[in-house]
Amino acid sequence: MPIIGFPLLLIPLAVCNIIIFMMPGVDFEAPVAVVRLWSGNSWPLTIRDLLLSVAALLLVLEVIKAGRPGAKFATDHFLSLLVFAAAAGEFVALPQFGNSTMFMLAMLALVDVLAGIGLRPRRVRRKPAAPPVQKQAKPAASDAGTEPASKSSDTETDSSPSIASPTLQPAASSSSASR
Repeated sequence: MPIIGFPLLLIPLAVCNIIIFMMPGVDFEAPVAVVRLWSGNSWPLTIRDLLLSVAALLLVLEVIKAGRPGAKFATDHFLSLLVFAAAAGEFVALPQFGNSTMFMLAMLALVDVLAGIGLRPRRVRRKPAAPPVQKQAKPAASDAGTEPASKSSDTETDSSPSIASPTLQPAASSSSASR
C-alpha cells in the first residue's frame, strides 16, 4: 500500500506552514463558509476547523495503519516522532506558530506517537502459534486376532480431557481406579 512510510499528519502541518509562510495575512479564525444547521443557527467554518478536522481523520488512518499486521512499524513510528518534533518545535520556537491551531496539530501528532508505542506490544504478541502437539499413537494389541478398541469406546470410558504434559493429567476417576 503506498501510504506506508508516509506520515499522514504531515499533510495538515504542511498546509499550516504554507498558510503561515506564504500567506501571512490569512487569519486561521476567518470564516471560510457559513453552515446553516438544522437548529437554525449559523456555524462559521474556519480554516482552523478544517485543518483540525482533516488532521483528526488522518490520525484515525495513521492508527489503523499502525495496527496492521506486517506494517513497517519502525519506519512509520520514527516518521511520526519526527512530525511531532517538528510541530512541537515550530509551536515553541517560532512566534507565528504560537497559536491554538498549531498546538492542536502538535497534540494530534503526539497522540499518533503514543498510539504507535501503545500498539507495539500488540504487534509483538501476534507471532504465529506453535504447531499443535501430536498425541502418541497407542501400541497395537498383542493378540493378532484382537482388534484395537475403537475411538468411540475410548471416549465413553475415559471422558477426561487429554493434556500435553503427563504431570498435568487429571487424577483417575473412581470407575477407572476400581479396575
